[in-house]
Amino acid sequence: MASIGRDSKSRSFEPSALSIVGRSLRDDGYMSSTSPARLRGFVRGETRLREVPGVPGIRLHQADDVTALWHRIADVLGVSDPPLPYWAFAWSGGLAVVQYLTEHPELVDGRSVLDLGTGSGLCGIVAAKLGAASVRAVDIDPLAAAAAQLNARANAVSVDIELRDLLDDGPPAVDVVLAGDVSYEERMAERMLLWLQTAADAGSLVLLGDPGRRWFDDRAGRGLRRLAQYTVHVSREIEEAERKRSAVYGMDRPLG
Repeated sequence: MASIGRDSKSRSFEPSALSIVGRSLRDDGYMSSTSPARLRGFVRGETRLREVPGVPGIRLHQADDVTALWHRIADVLGVSDPPLPYWAFAWSGGLAVVQYLTEHPELVDGRSVLDLGTGSGLCGIVAAKLGAASVRAVDIDPLAAAAAQLNARANAVSVDIELRDLLDDGPPAVDVVLAGDVSYEERMAERMLLWLQTAADAGSLVLLGDPGRRWFDDRAGRGLRRLAQYTVHVSREIEEAERKRSAVYGMDRPLG
């Protein structure tokens, strides 16, 4: 597979200005006061910048030991129960979305894109590489925002990164919403599905990647259509095998 990117007629992408908007308030009430510079330094120190298997030309800051990293996050964020480092790995749901986008670049070329629950920033970065007019990446984890910043810079793309819980608000007016592997908790999965349906009702193209997580619900009546399925290469640190089946779903939009 050739490296991801537009052809020779495409416009060039400048590295992101790497600004962060907002702060992160989690269910346990903590709000991180750690400086963005320290967060970026932590990500650099705990990961290695390397290529993503099956996604040519894309590099991410990735960790080798999820458990050790998770324990060290408590110190840098100053919390006793830190969030898992979703940002330090390429997850199967996001990898499926990326595969689908590379097969259908016209879905994002020249369009405004929102990467919801961005984690490492992978889906948004690939959308930018494929010619998206603008990419907005949102997450509630301050370390995810830092990682996405660094990953956007490493791949020389422009991504606007926001640190906030967007599910508390109505969906913004964007052409495309990407959500890769966002059903890992029951409450999160339900909130996410309702929000994505609202986005689709408003006219956005919604692409959701999921490998069959426990809380993912694709039963009839939920508005989901399976568009494709892939076998993706993942880390044994976060999955039970190095290859995992993962699907991409579209969300039904109103007729007319």
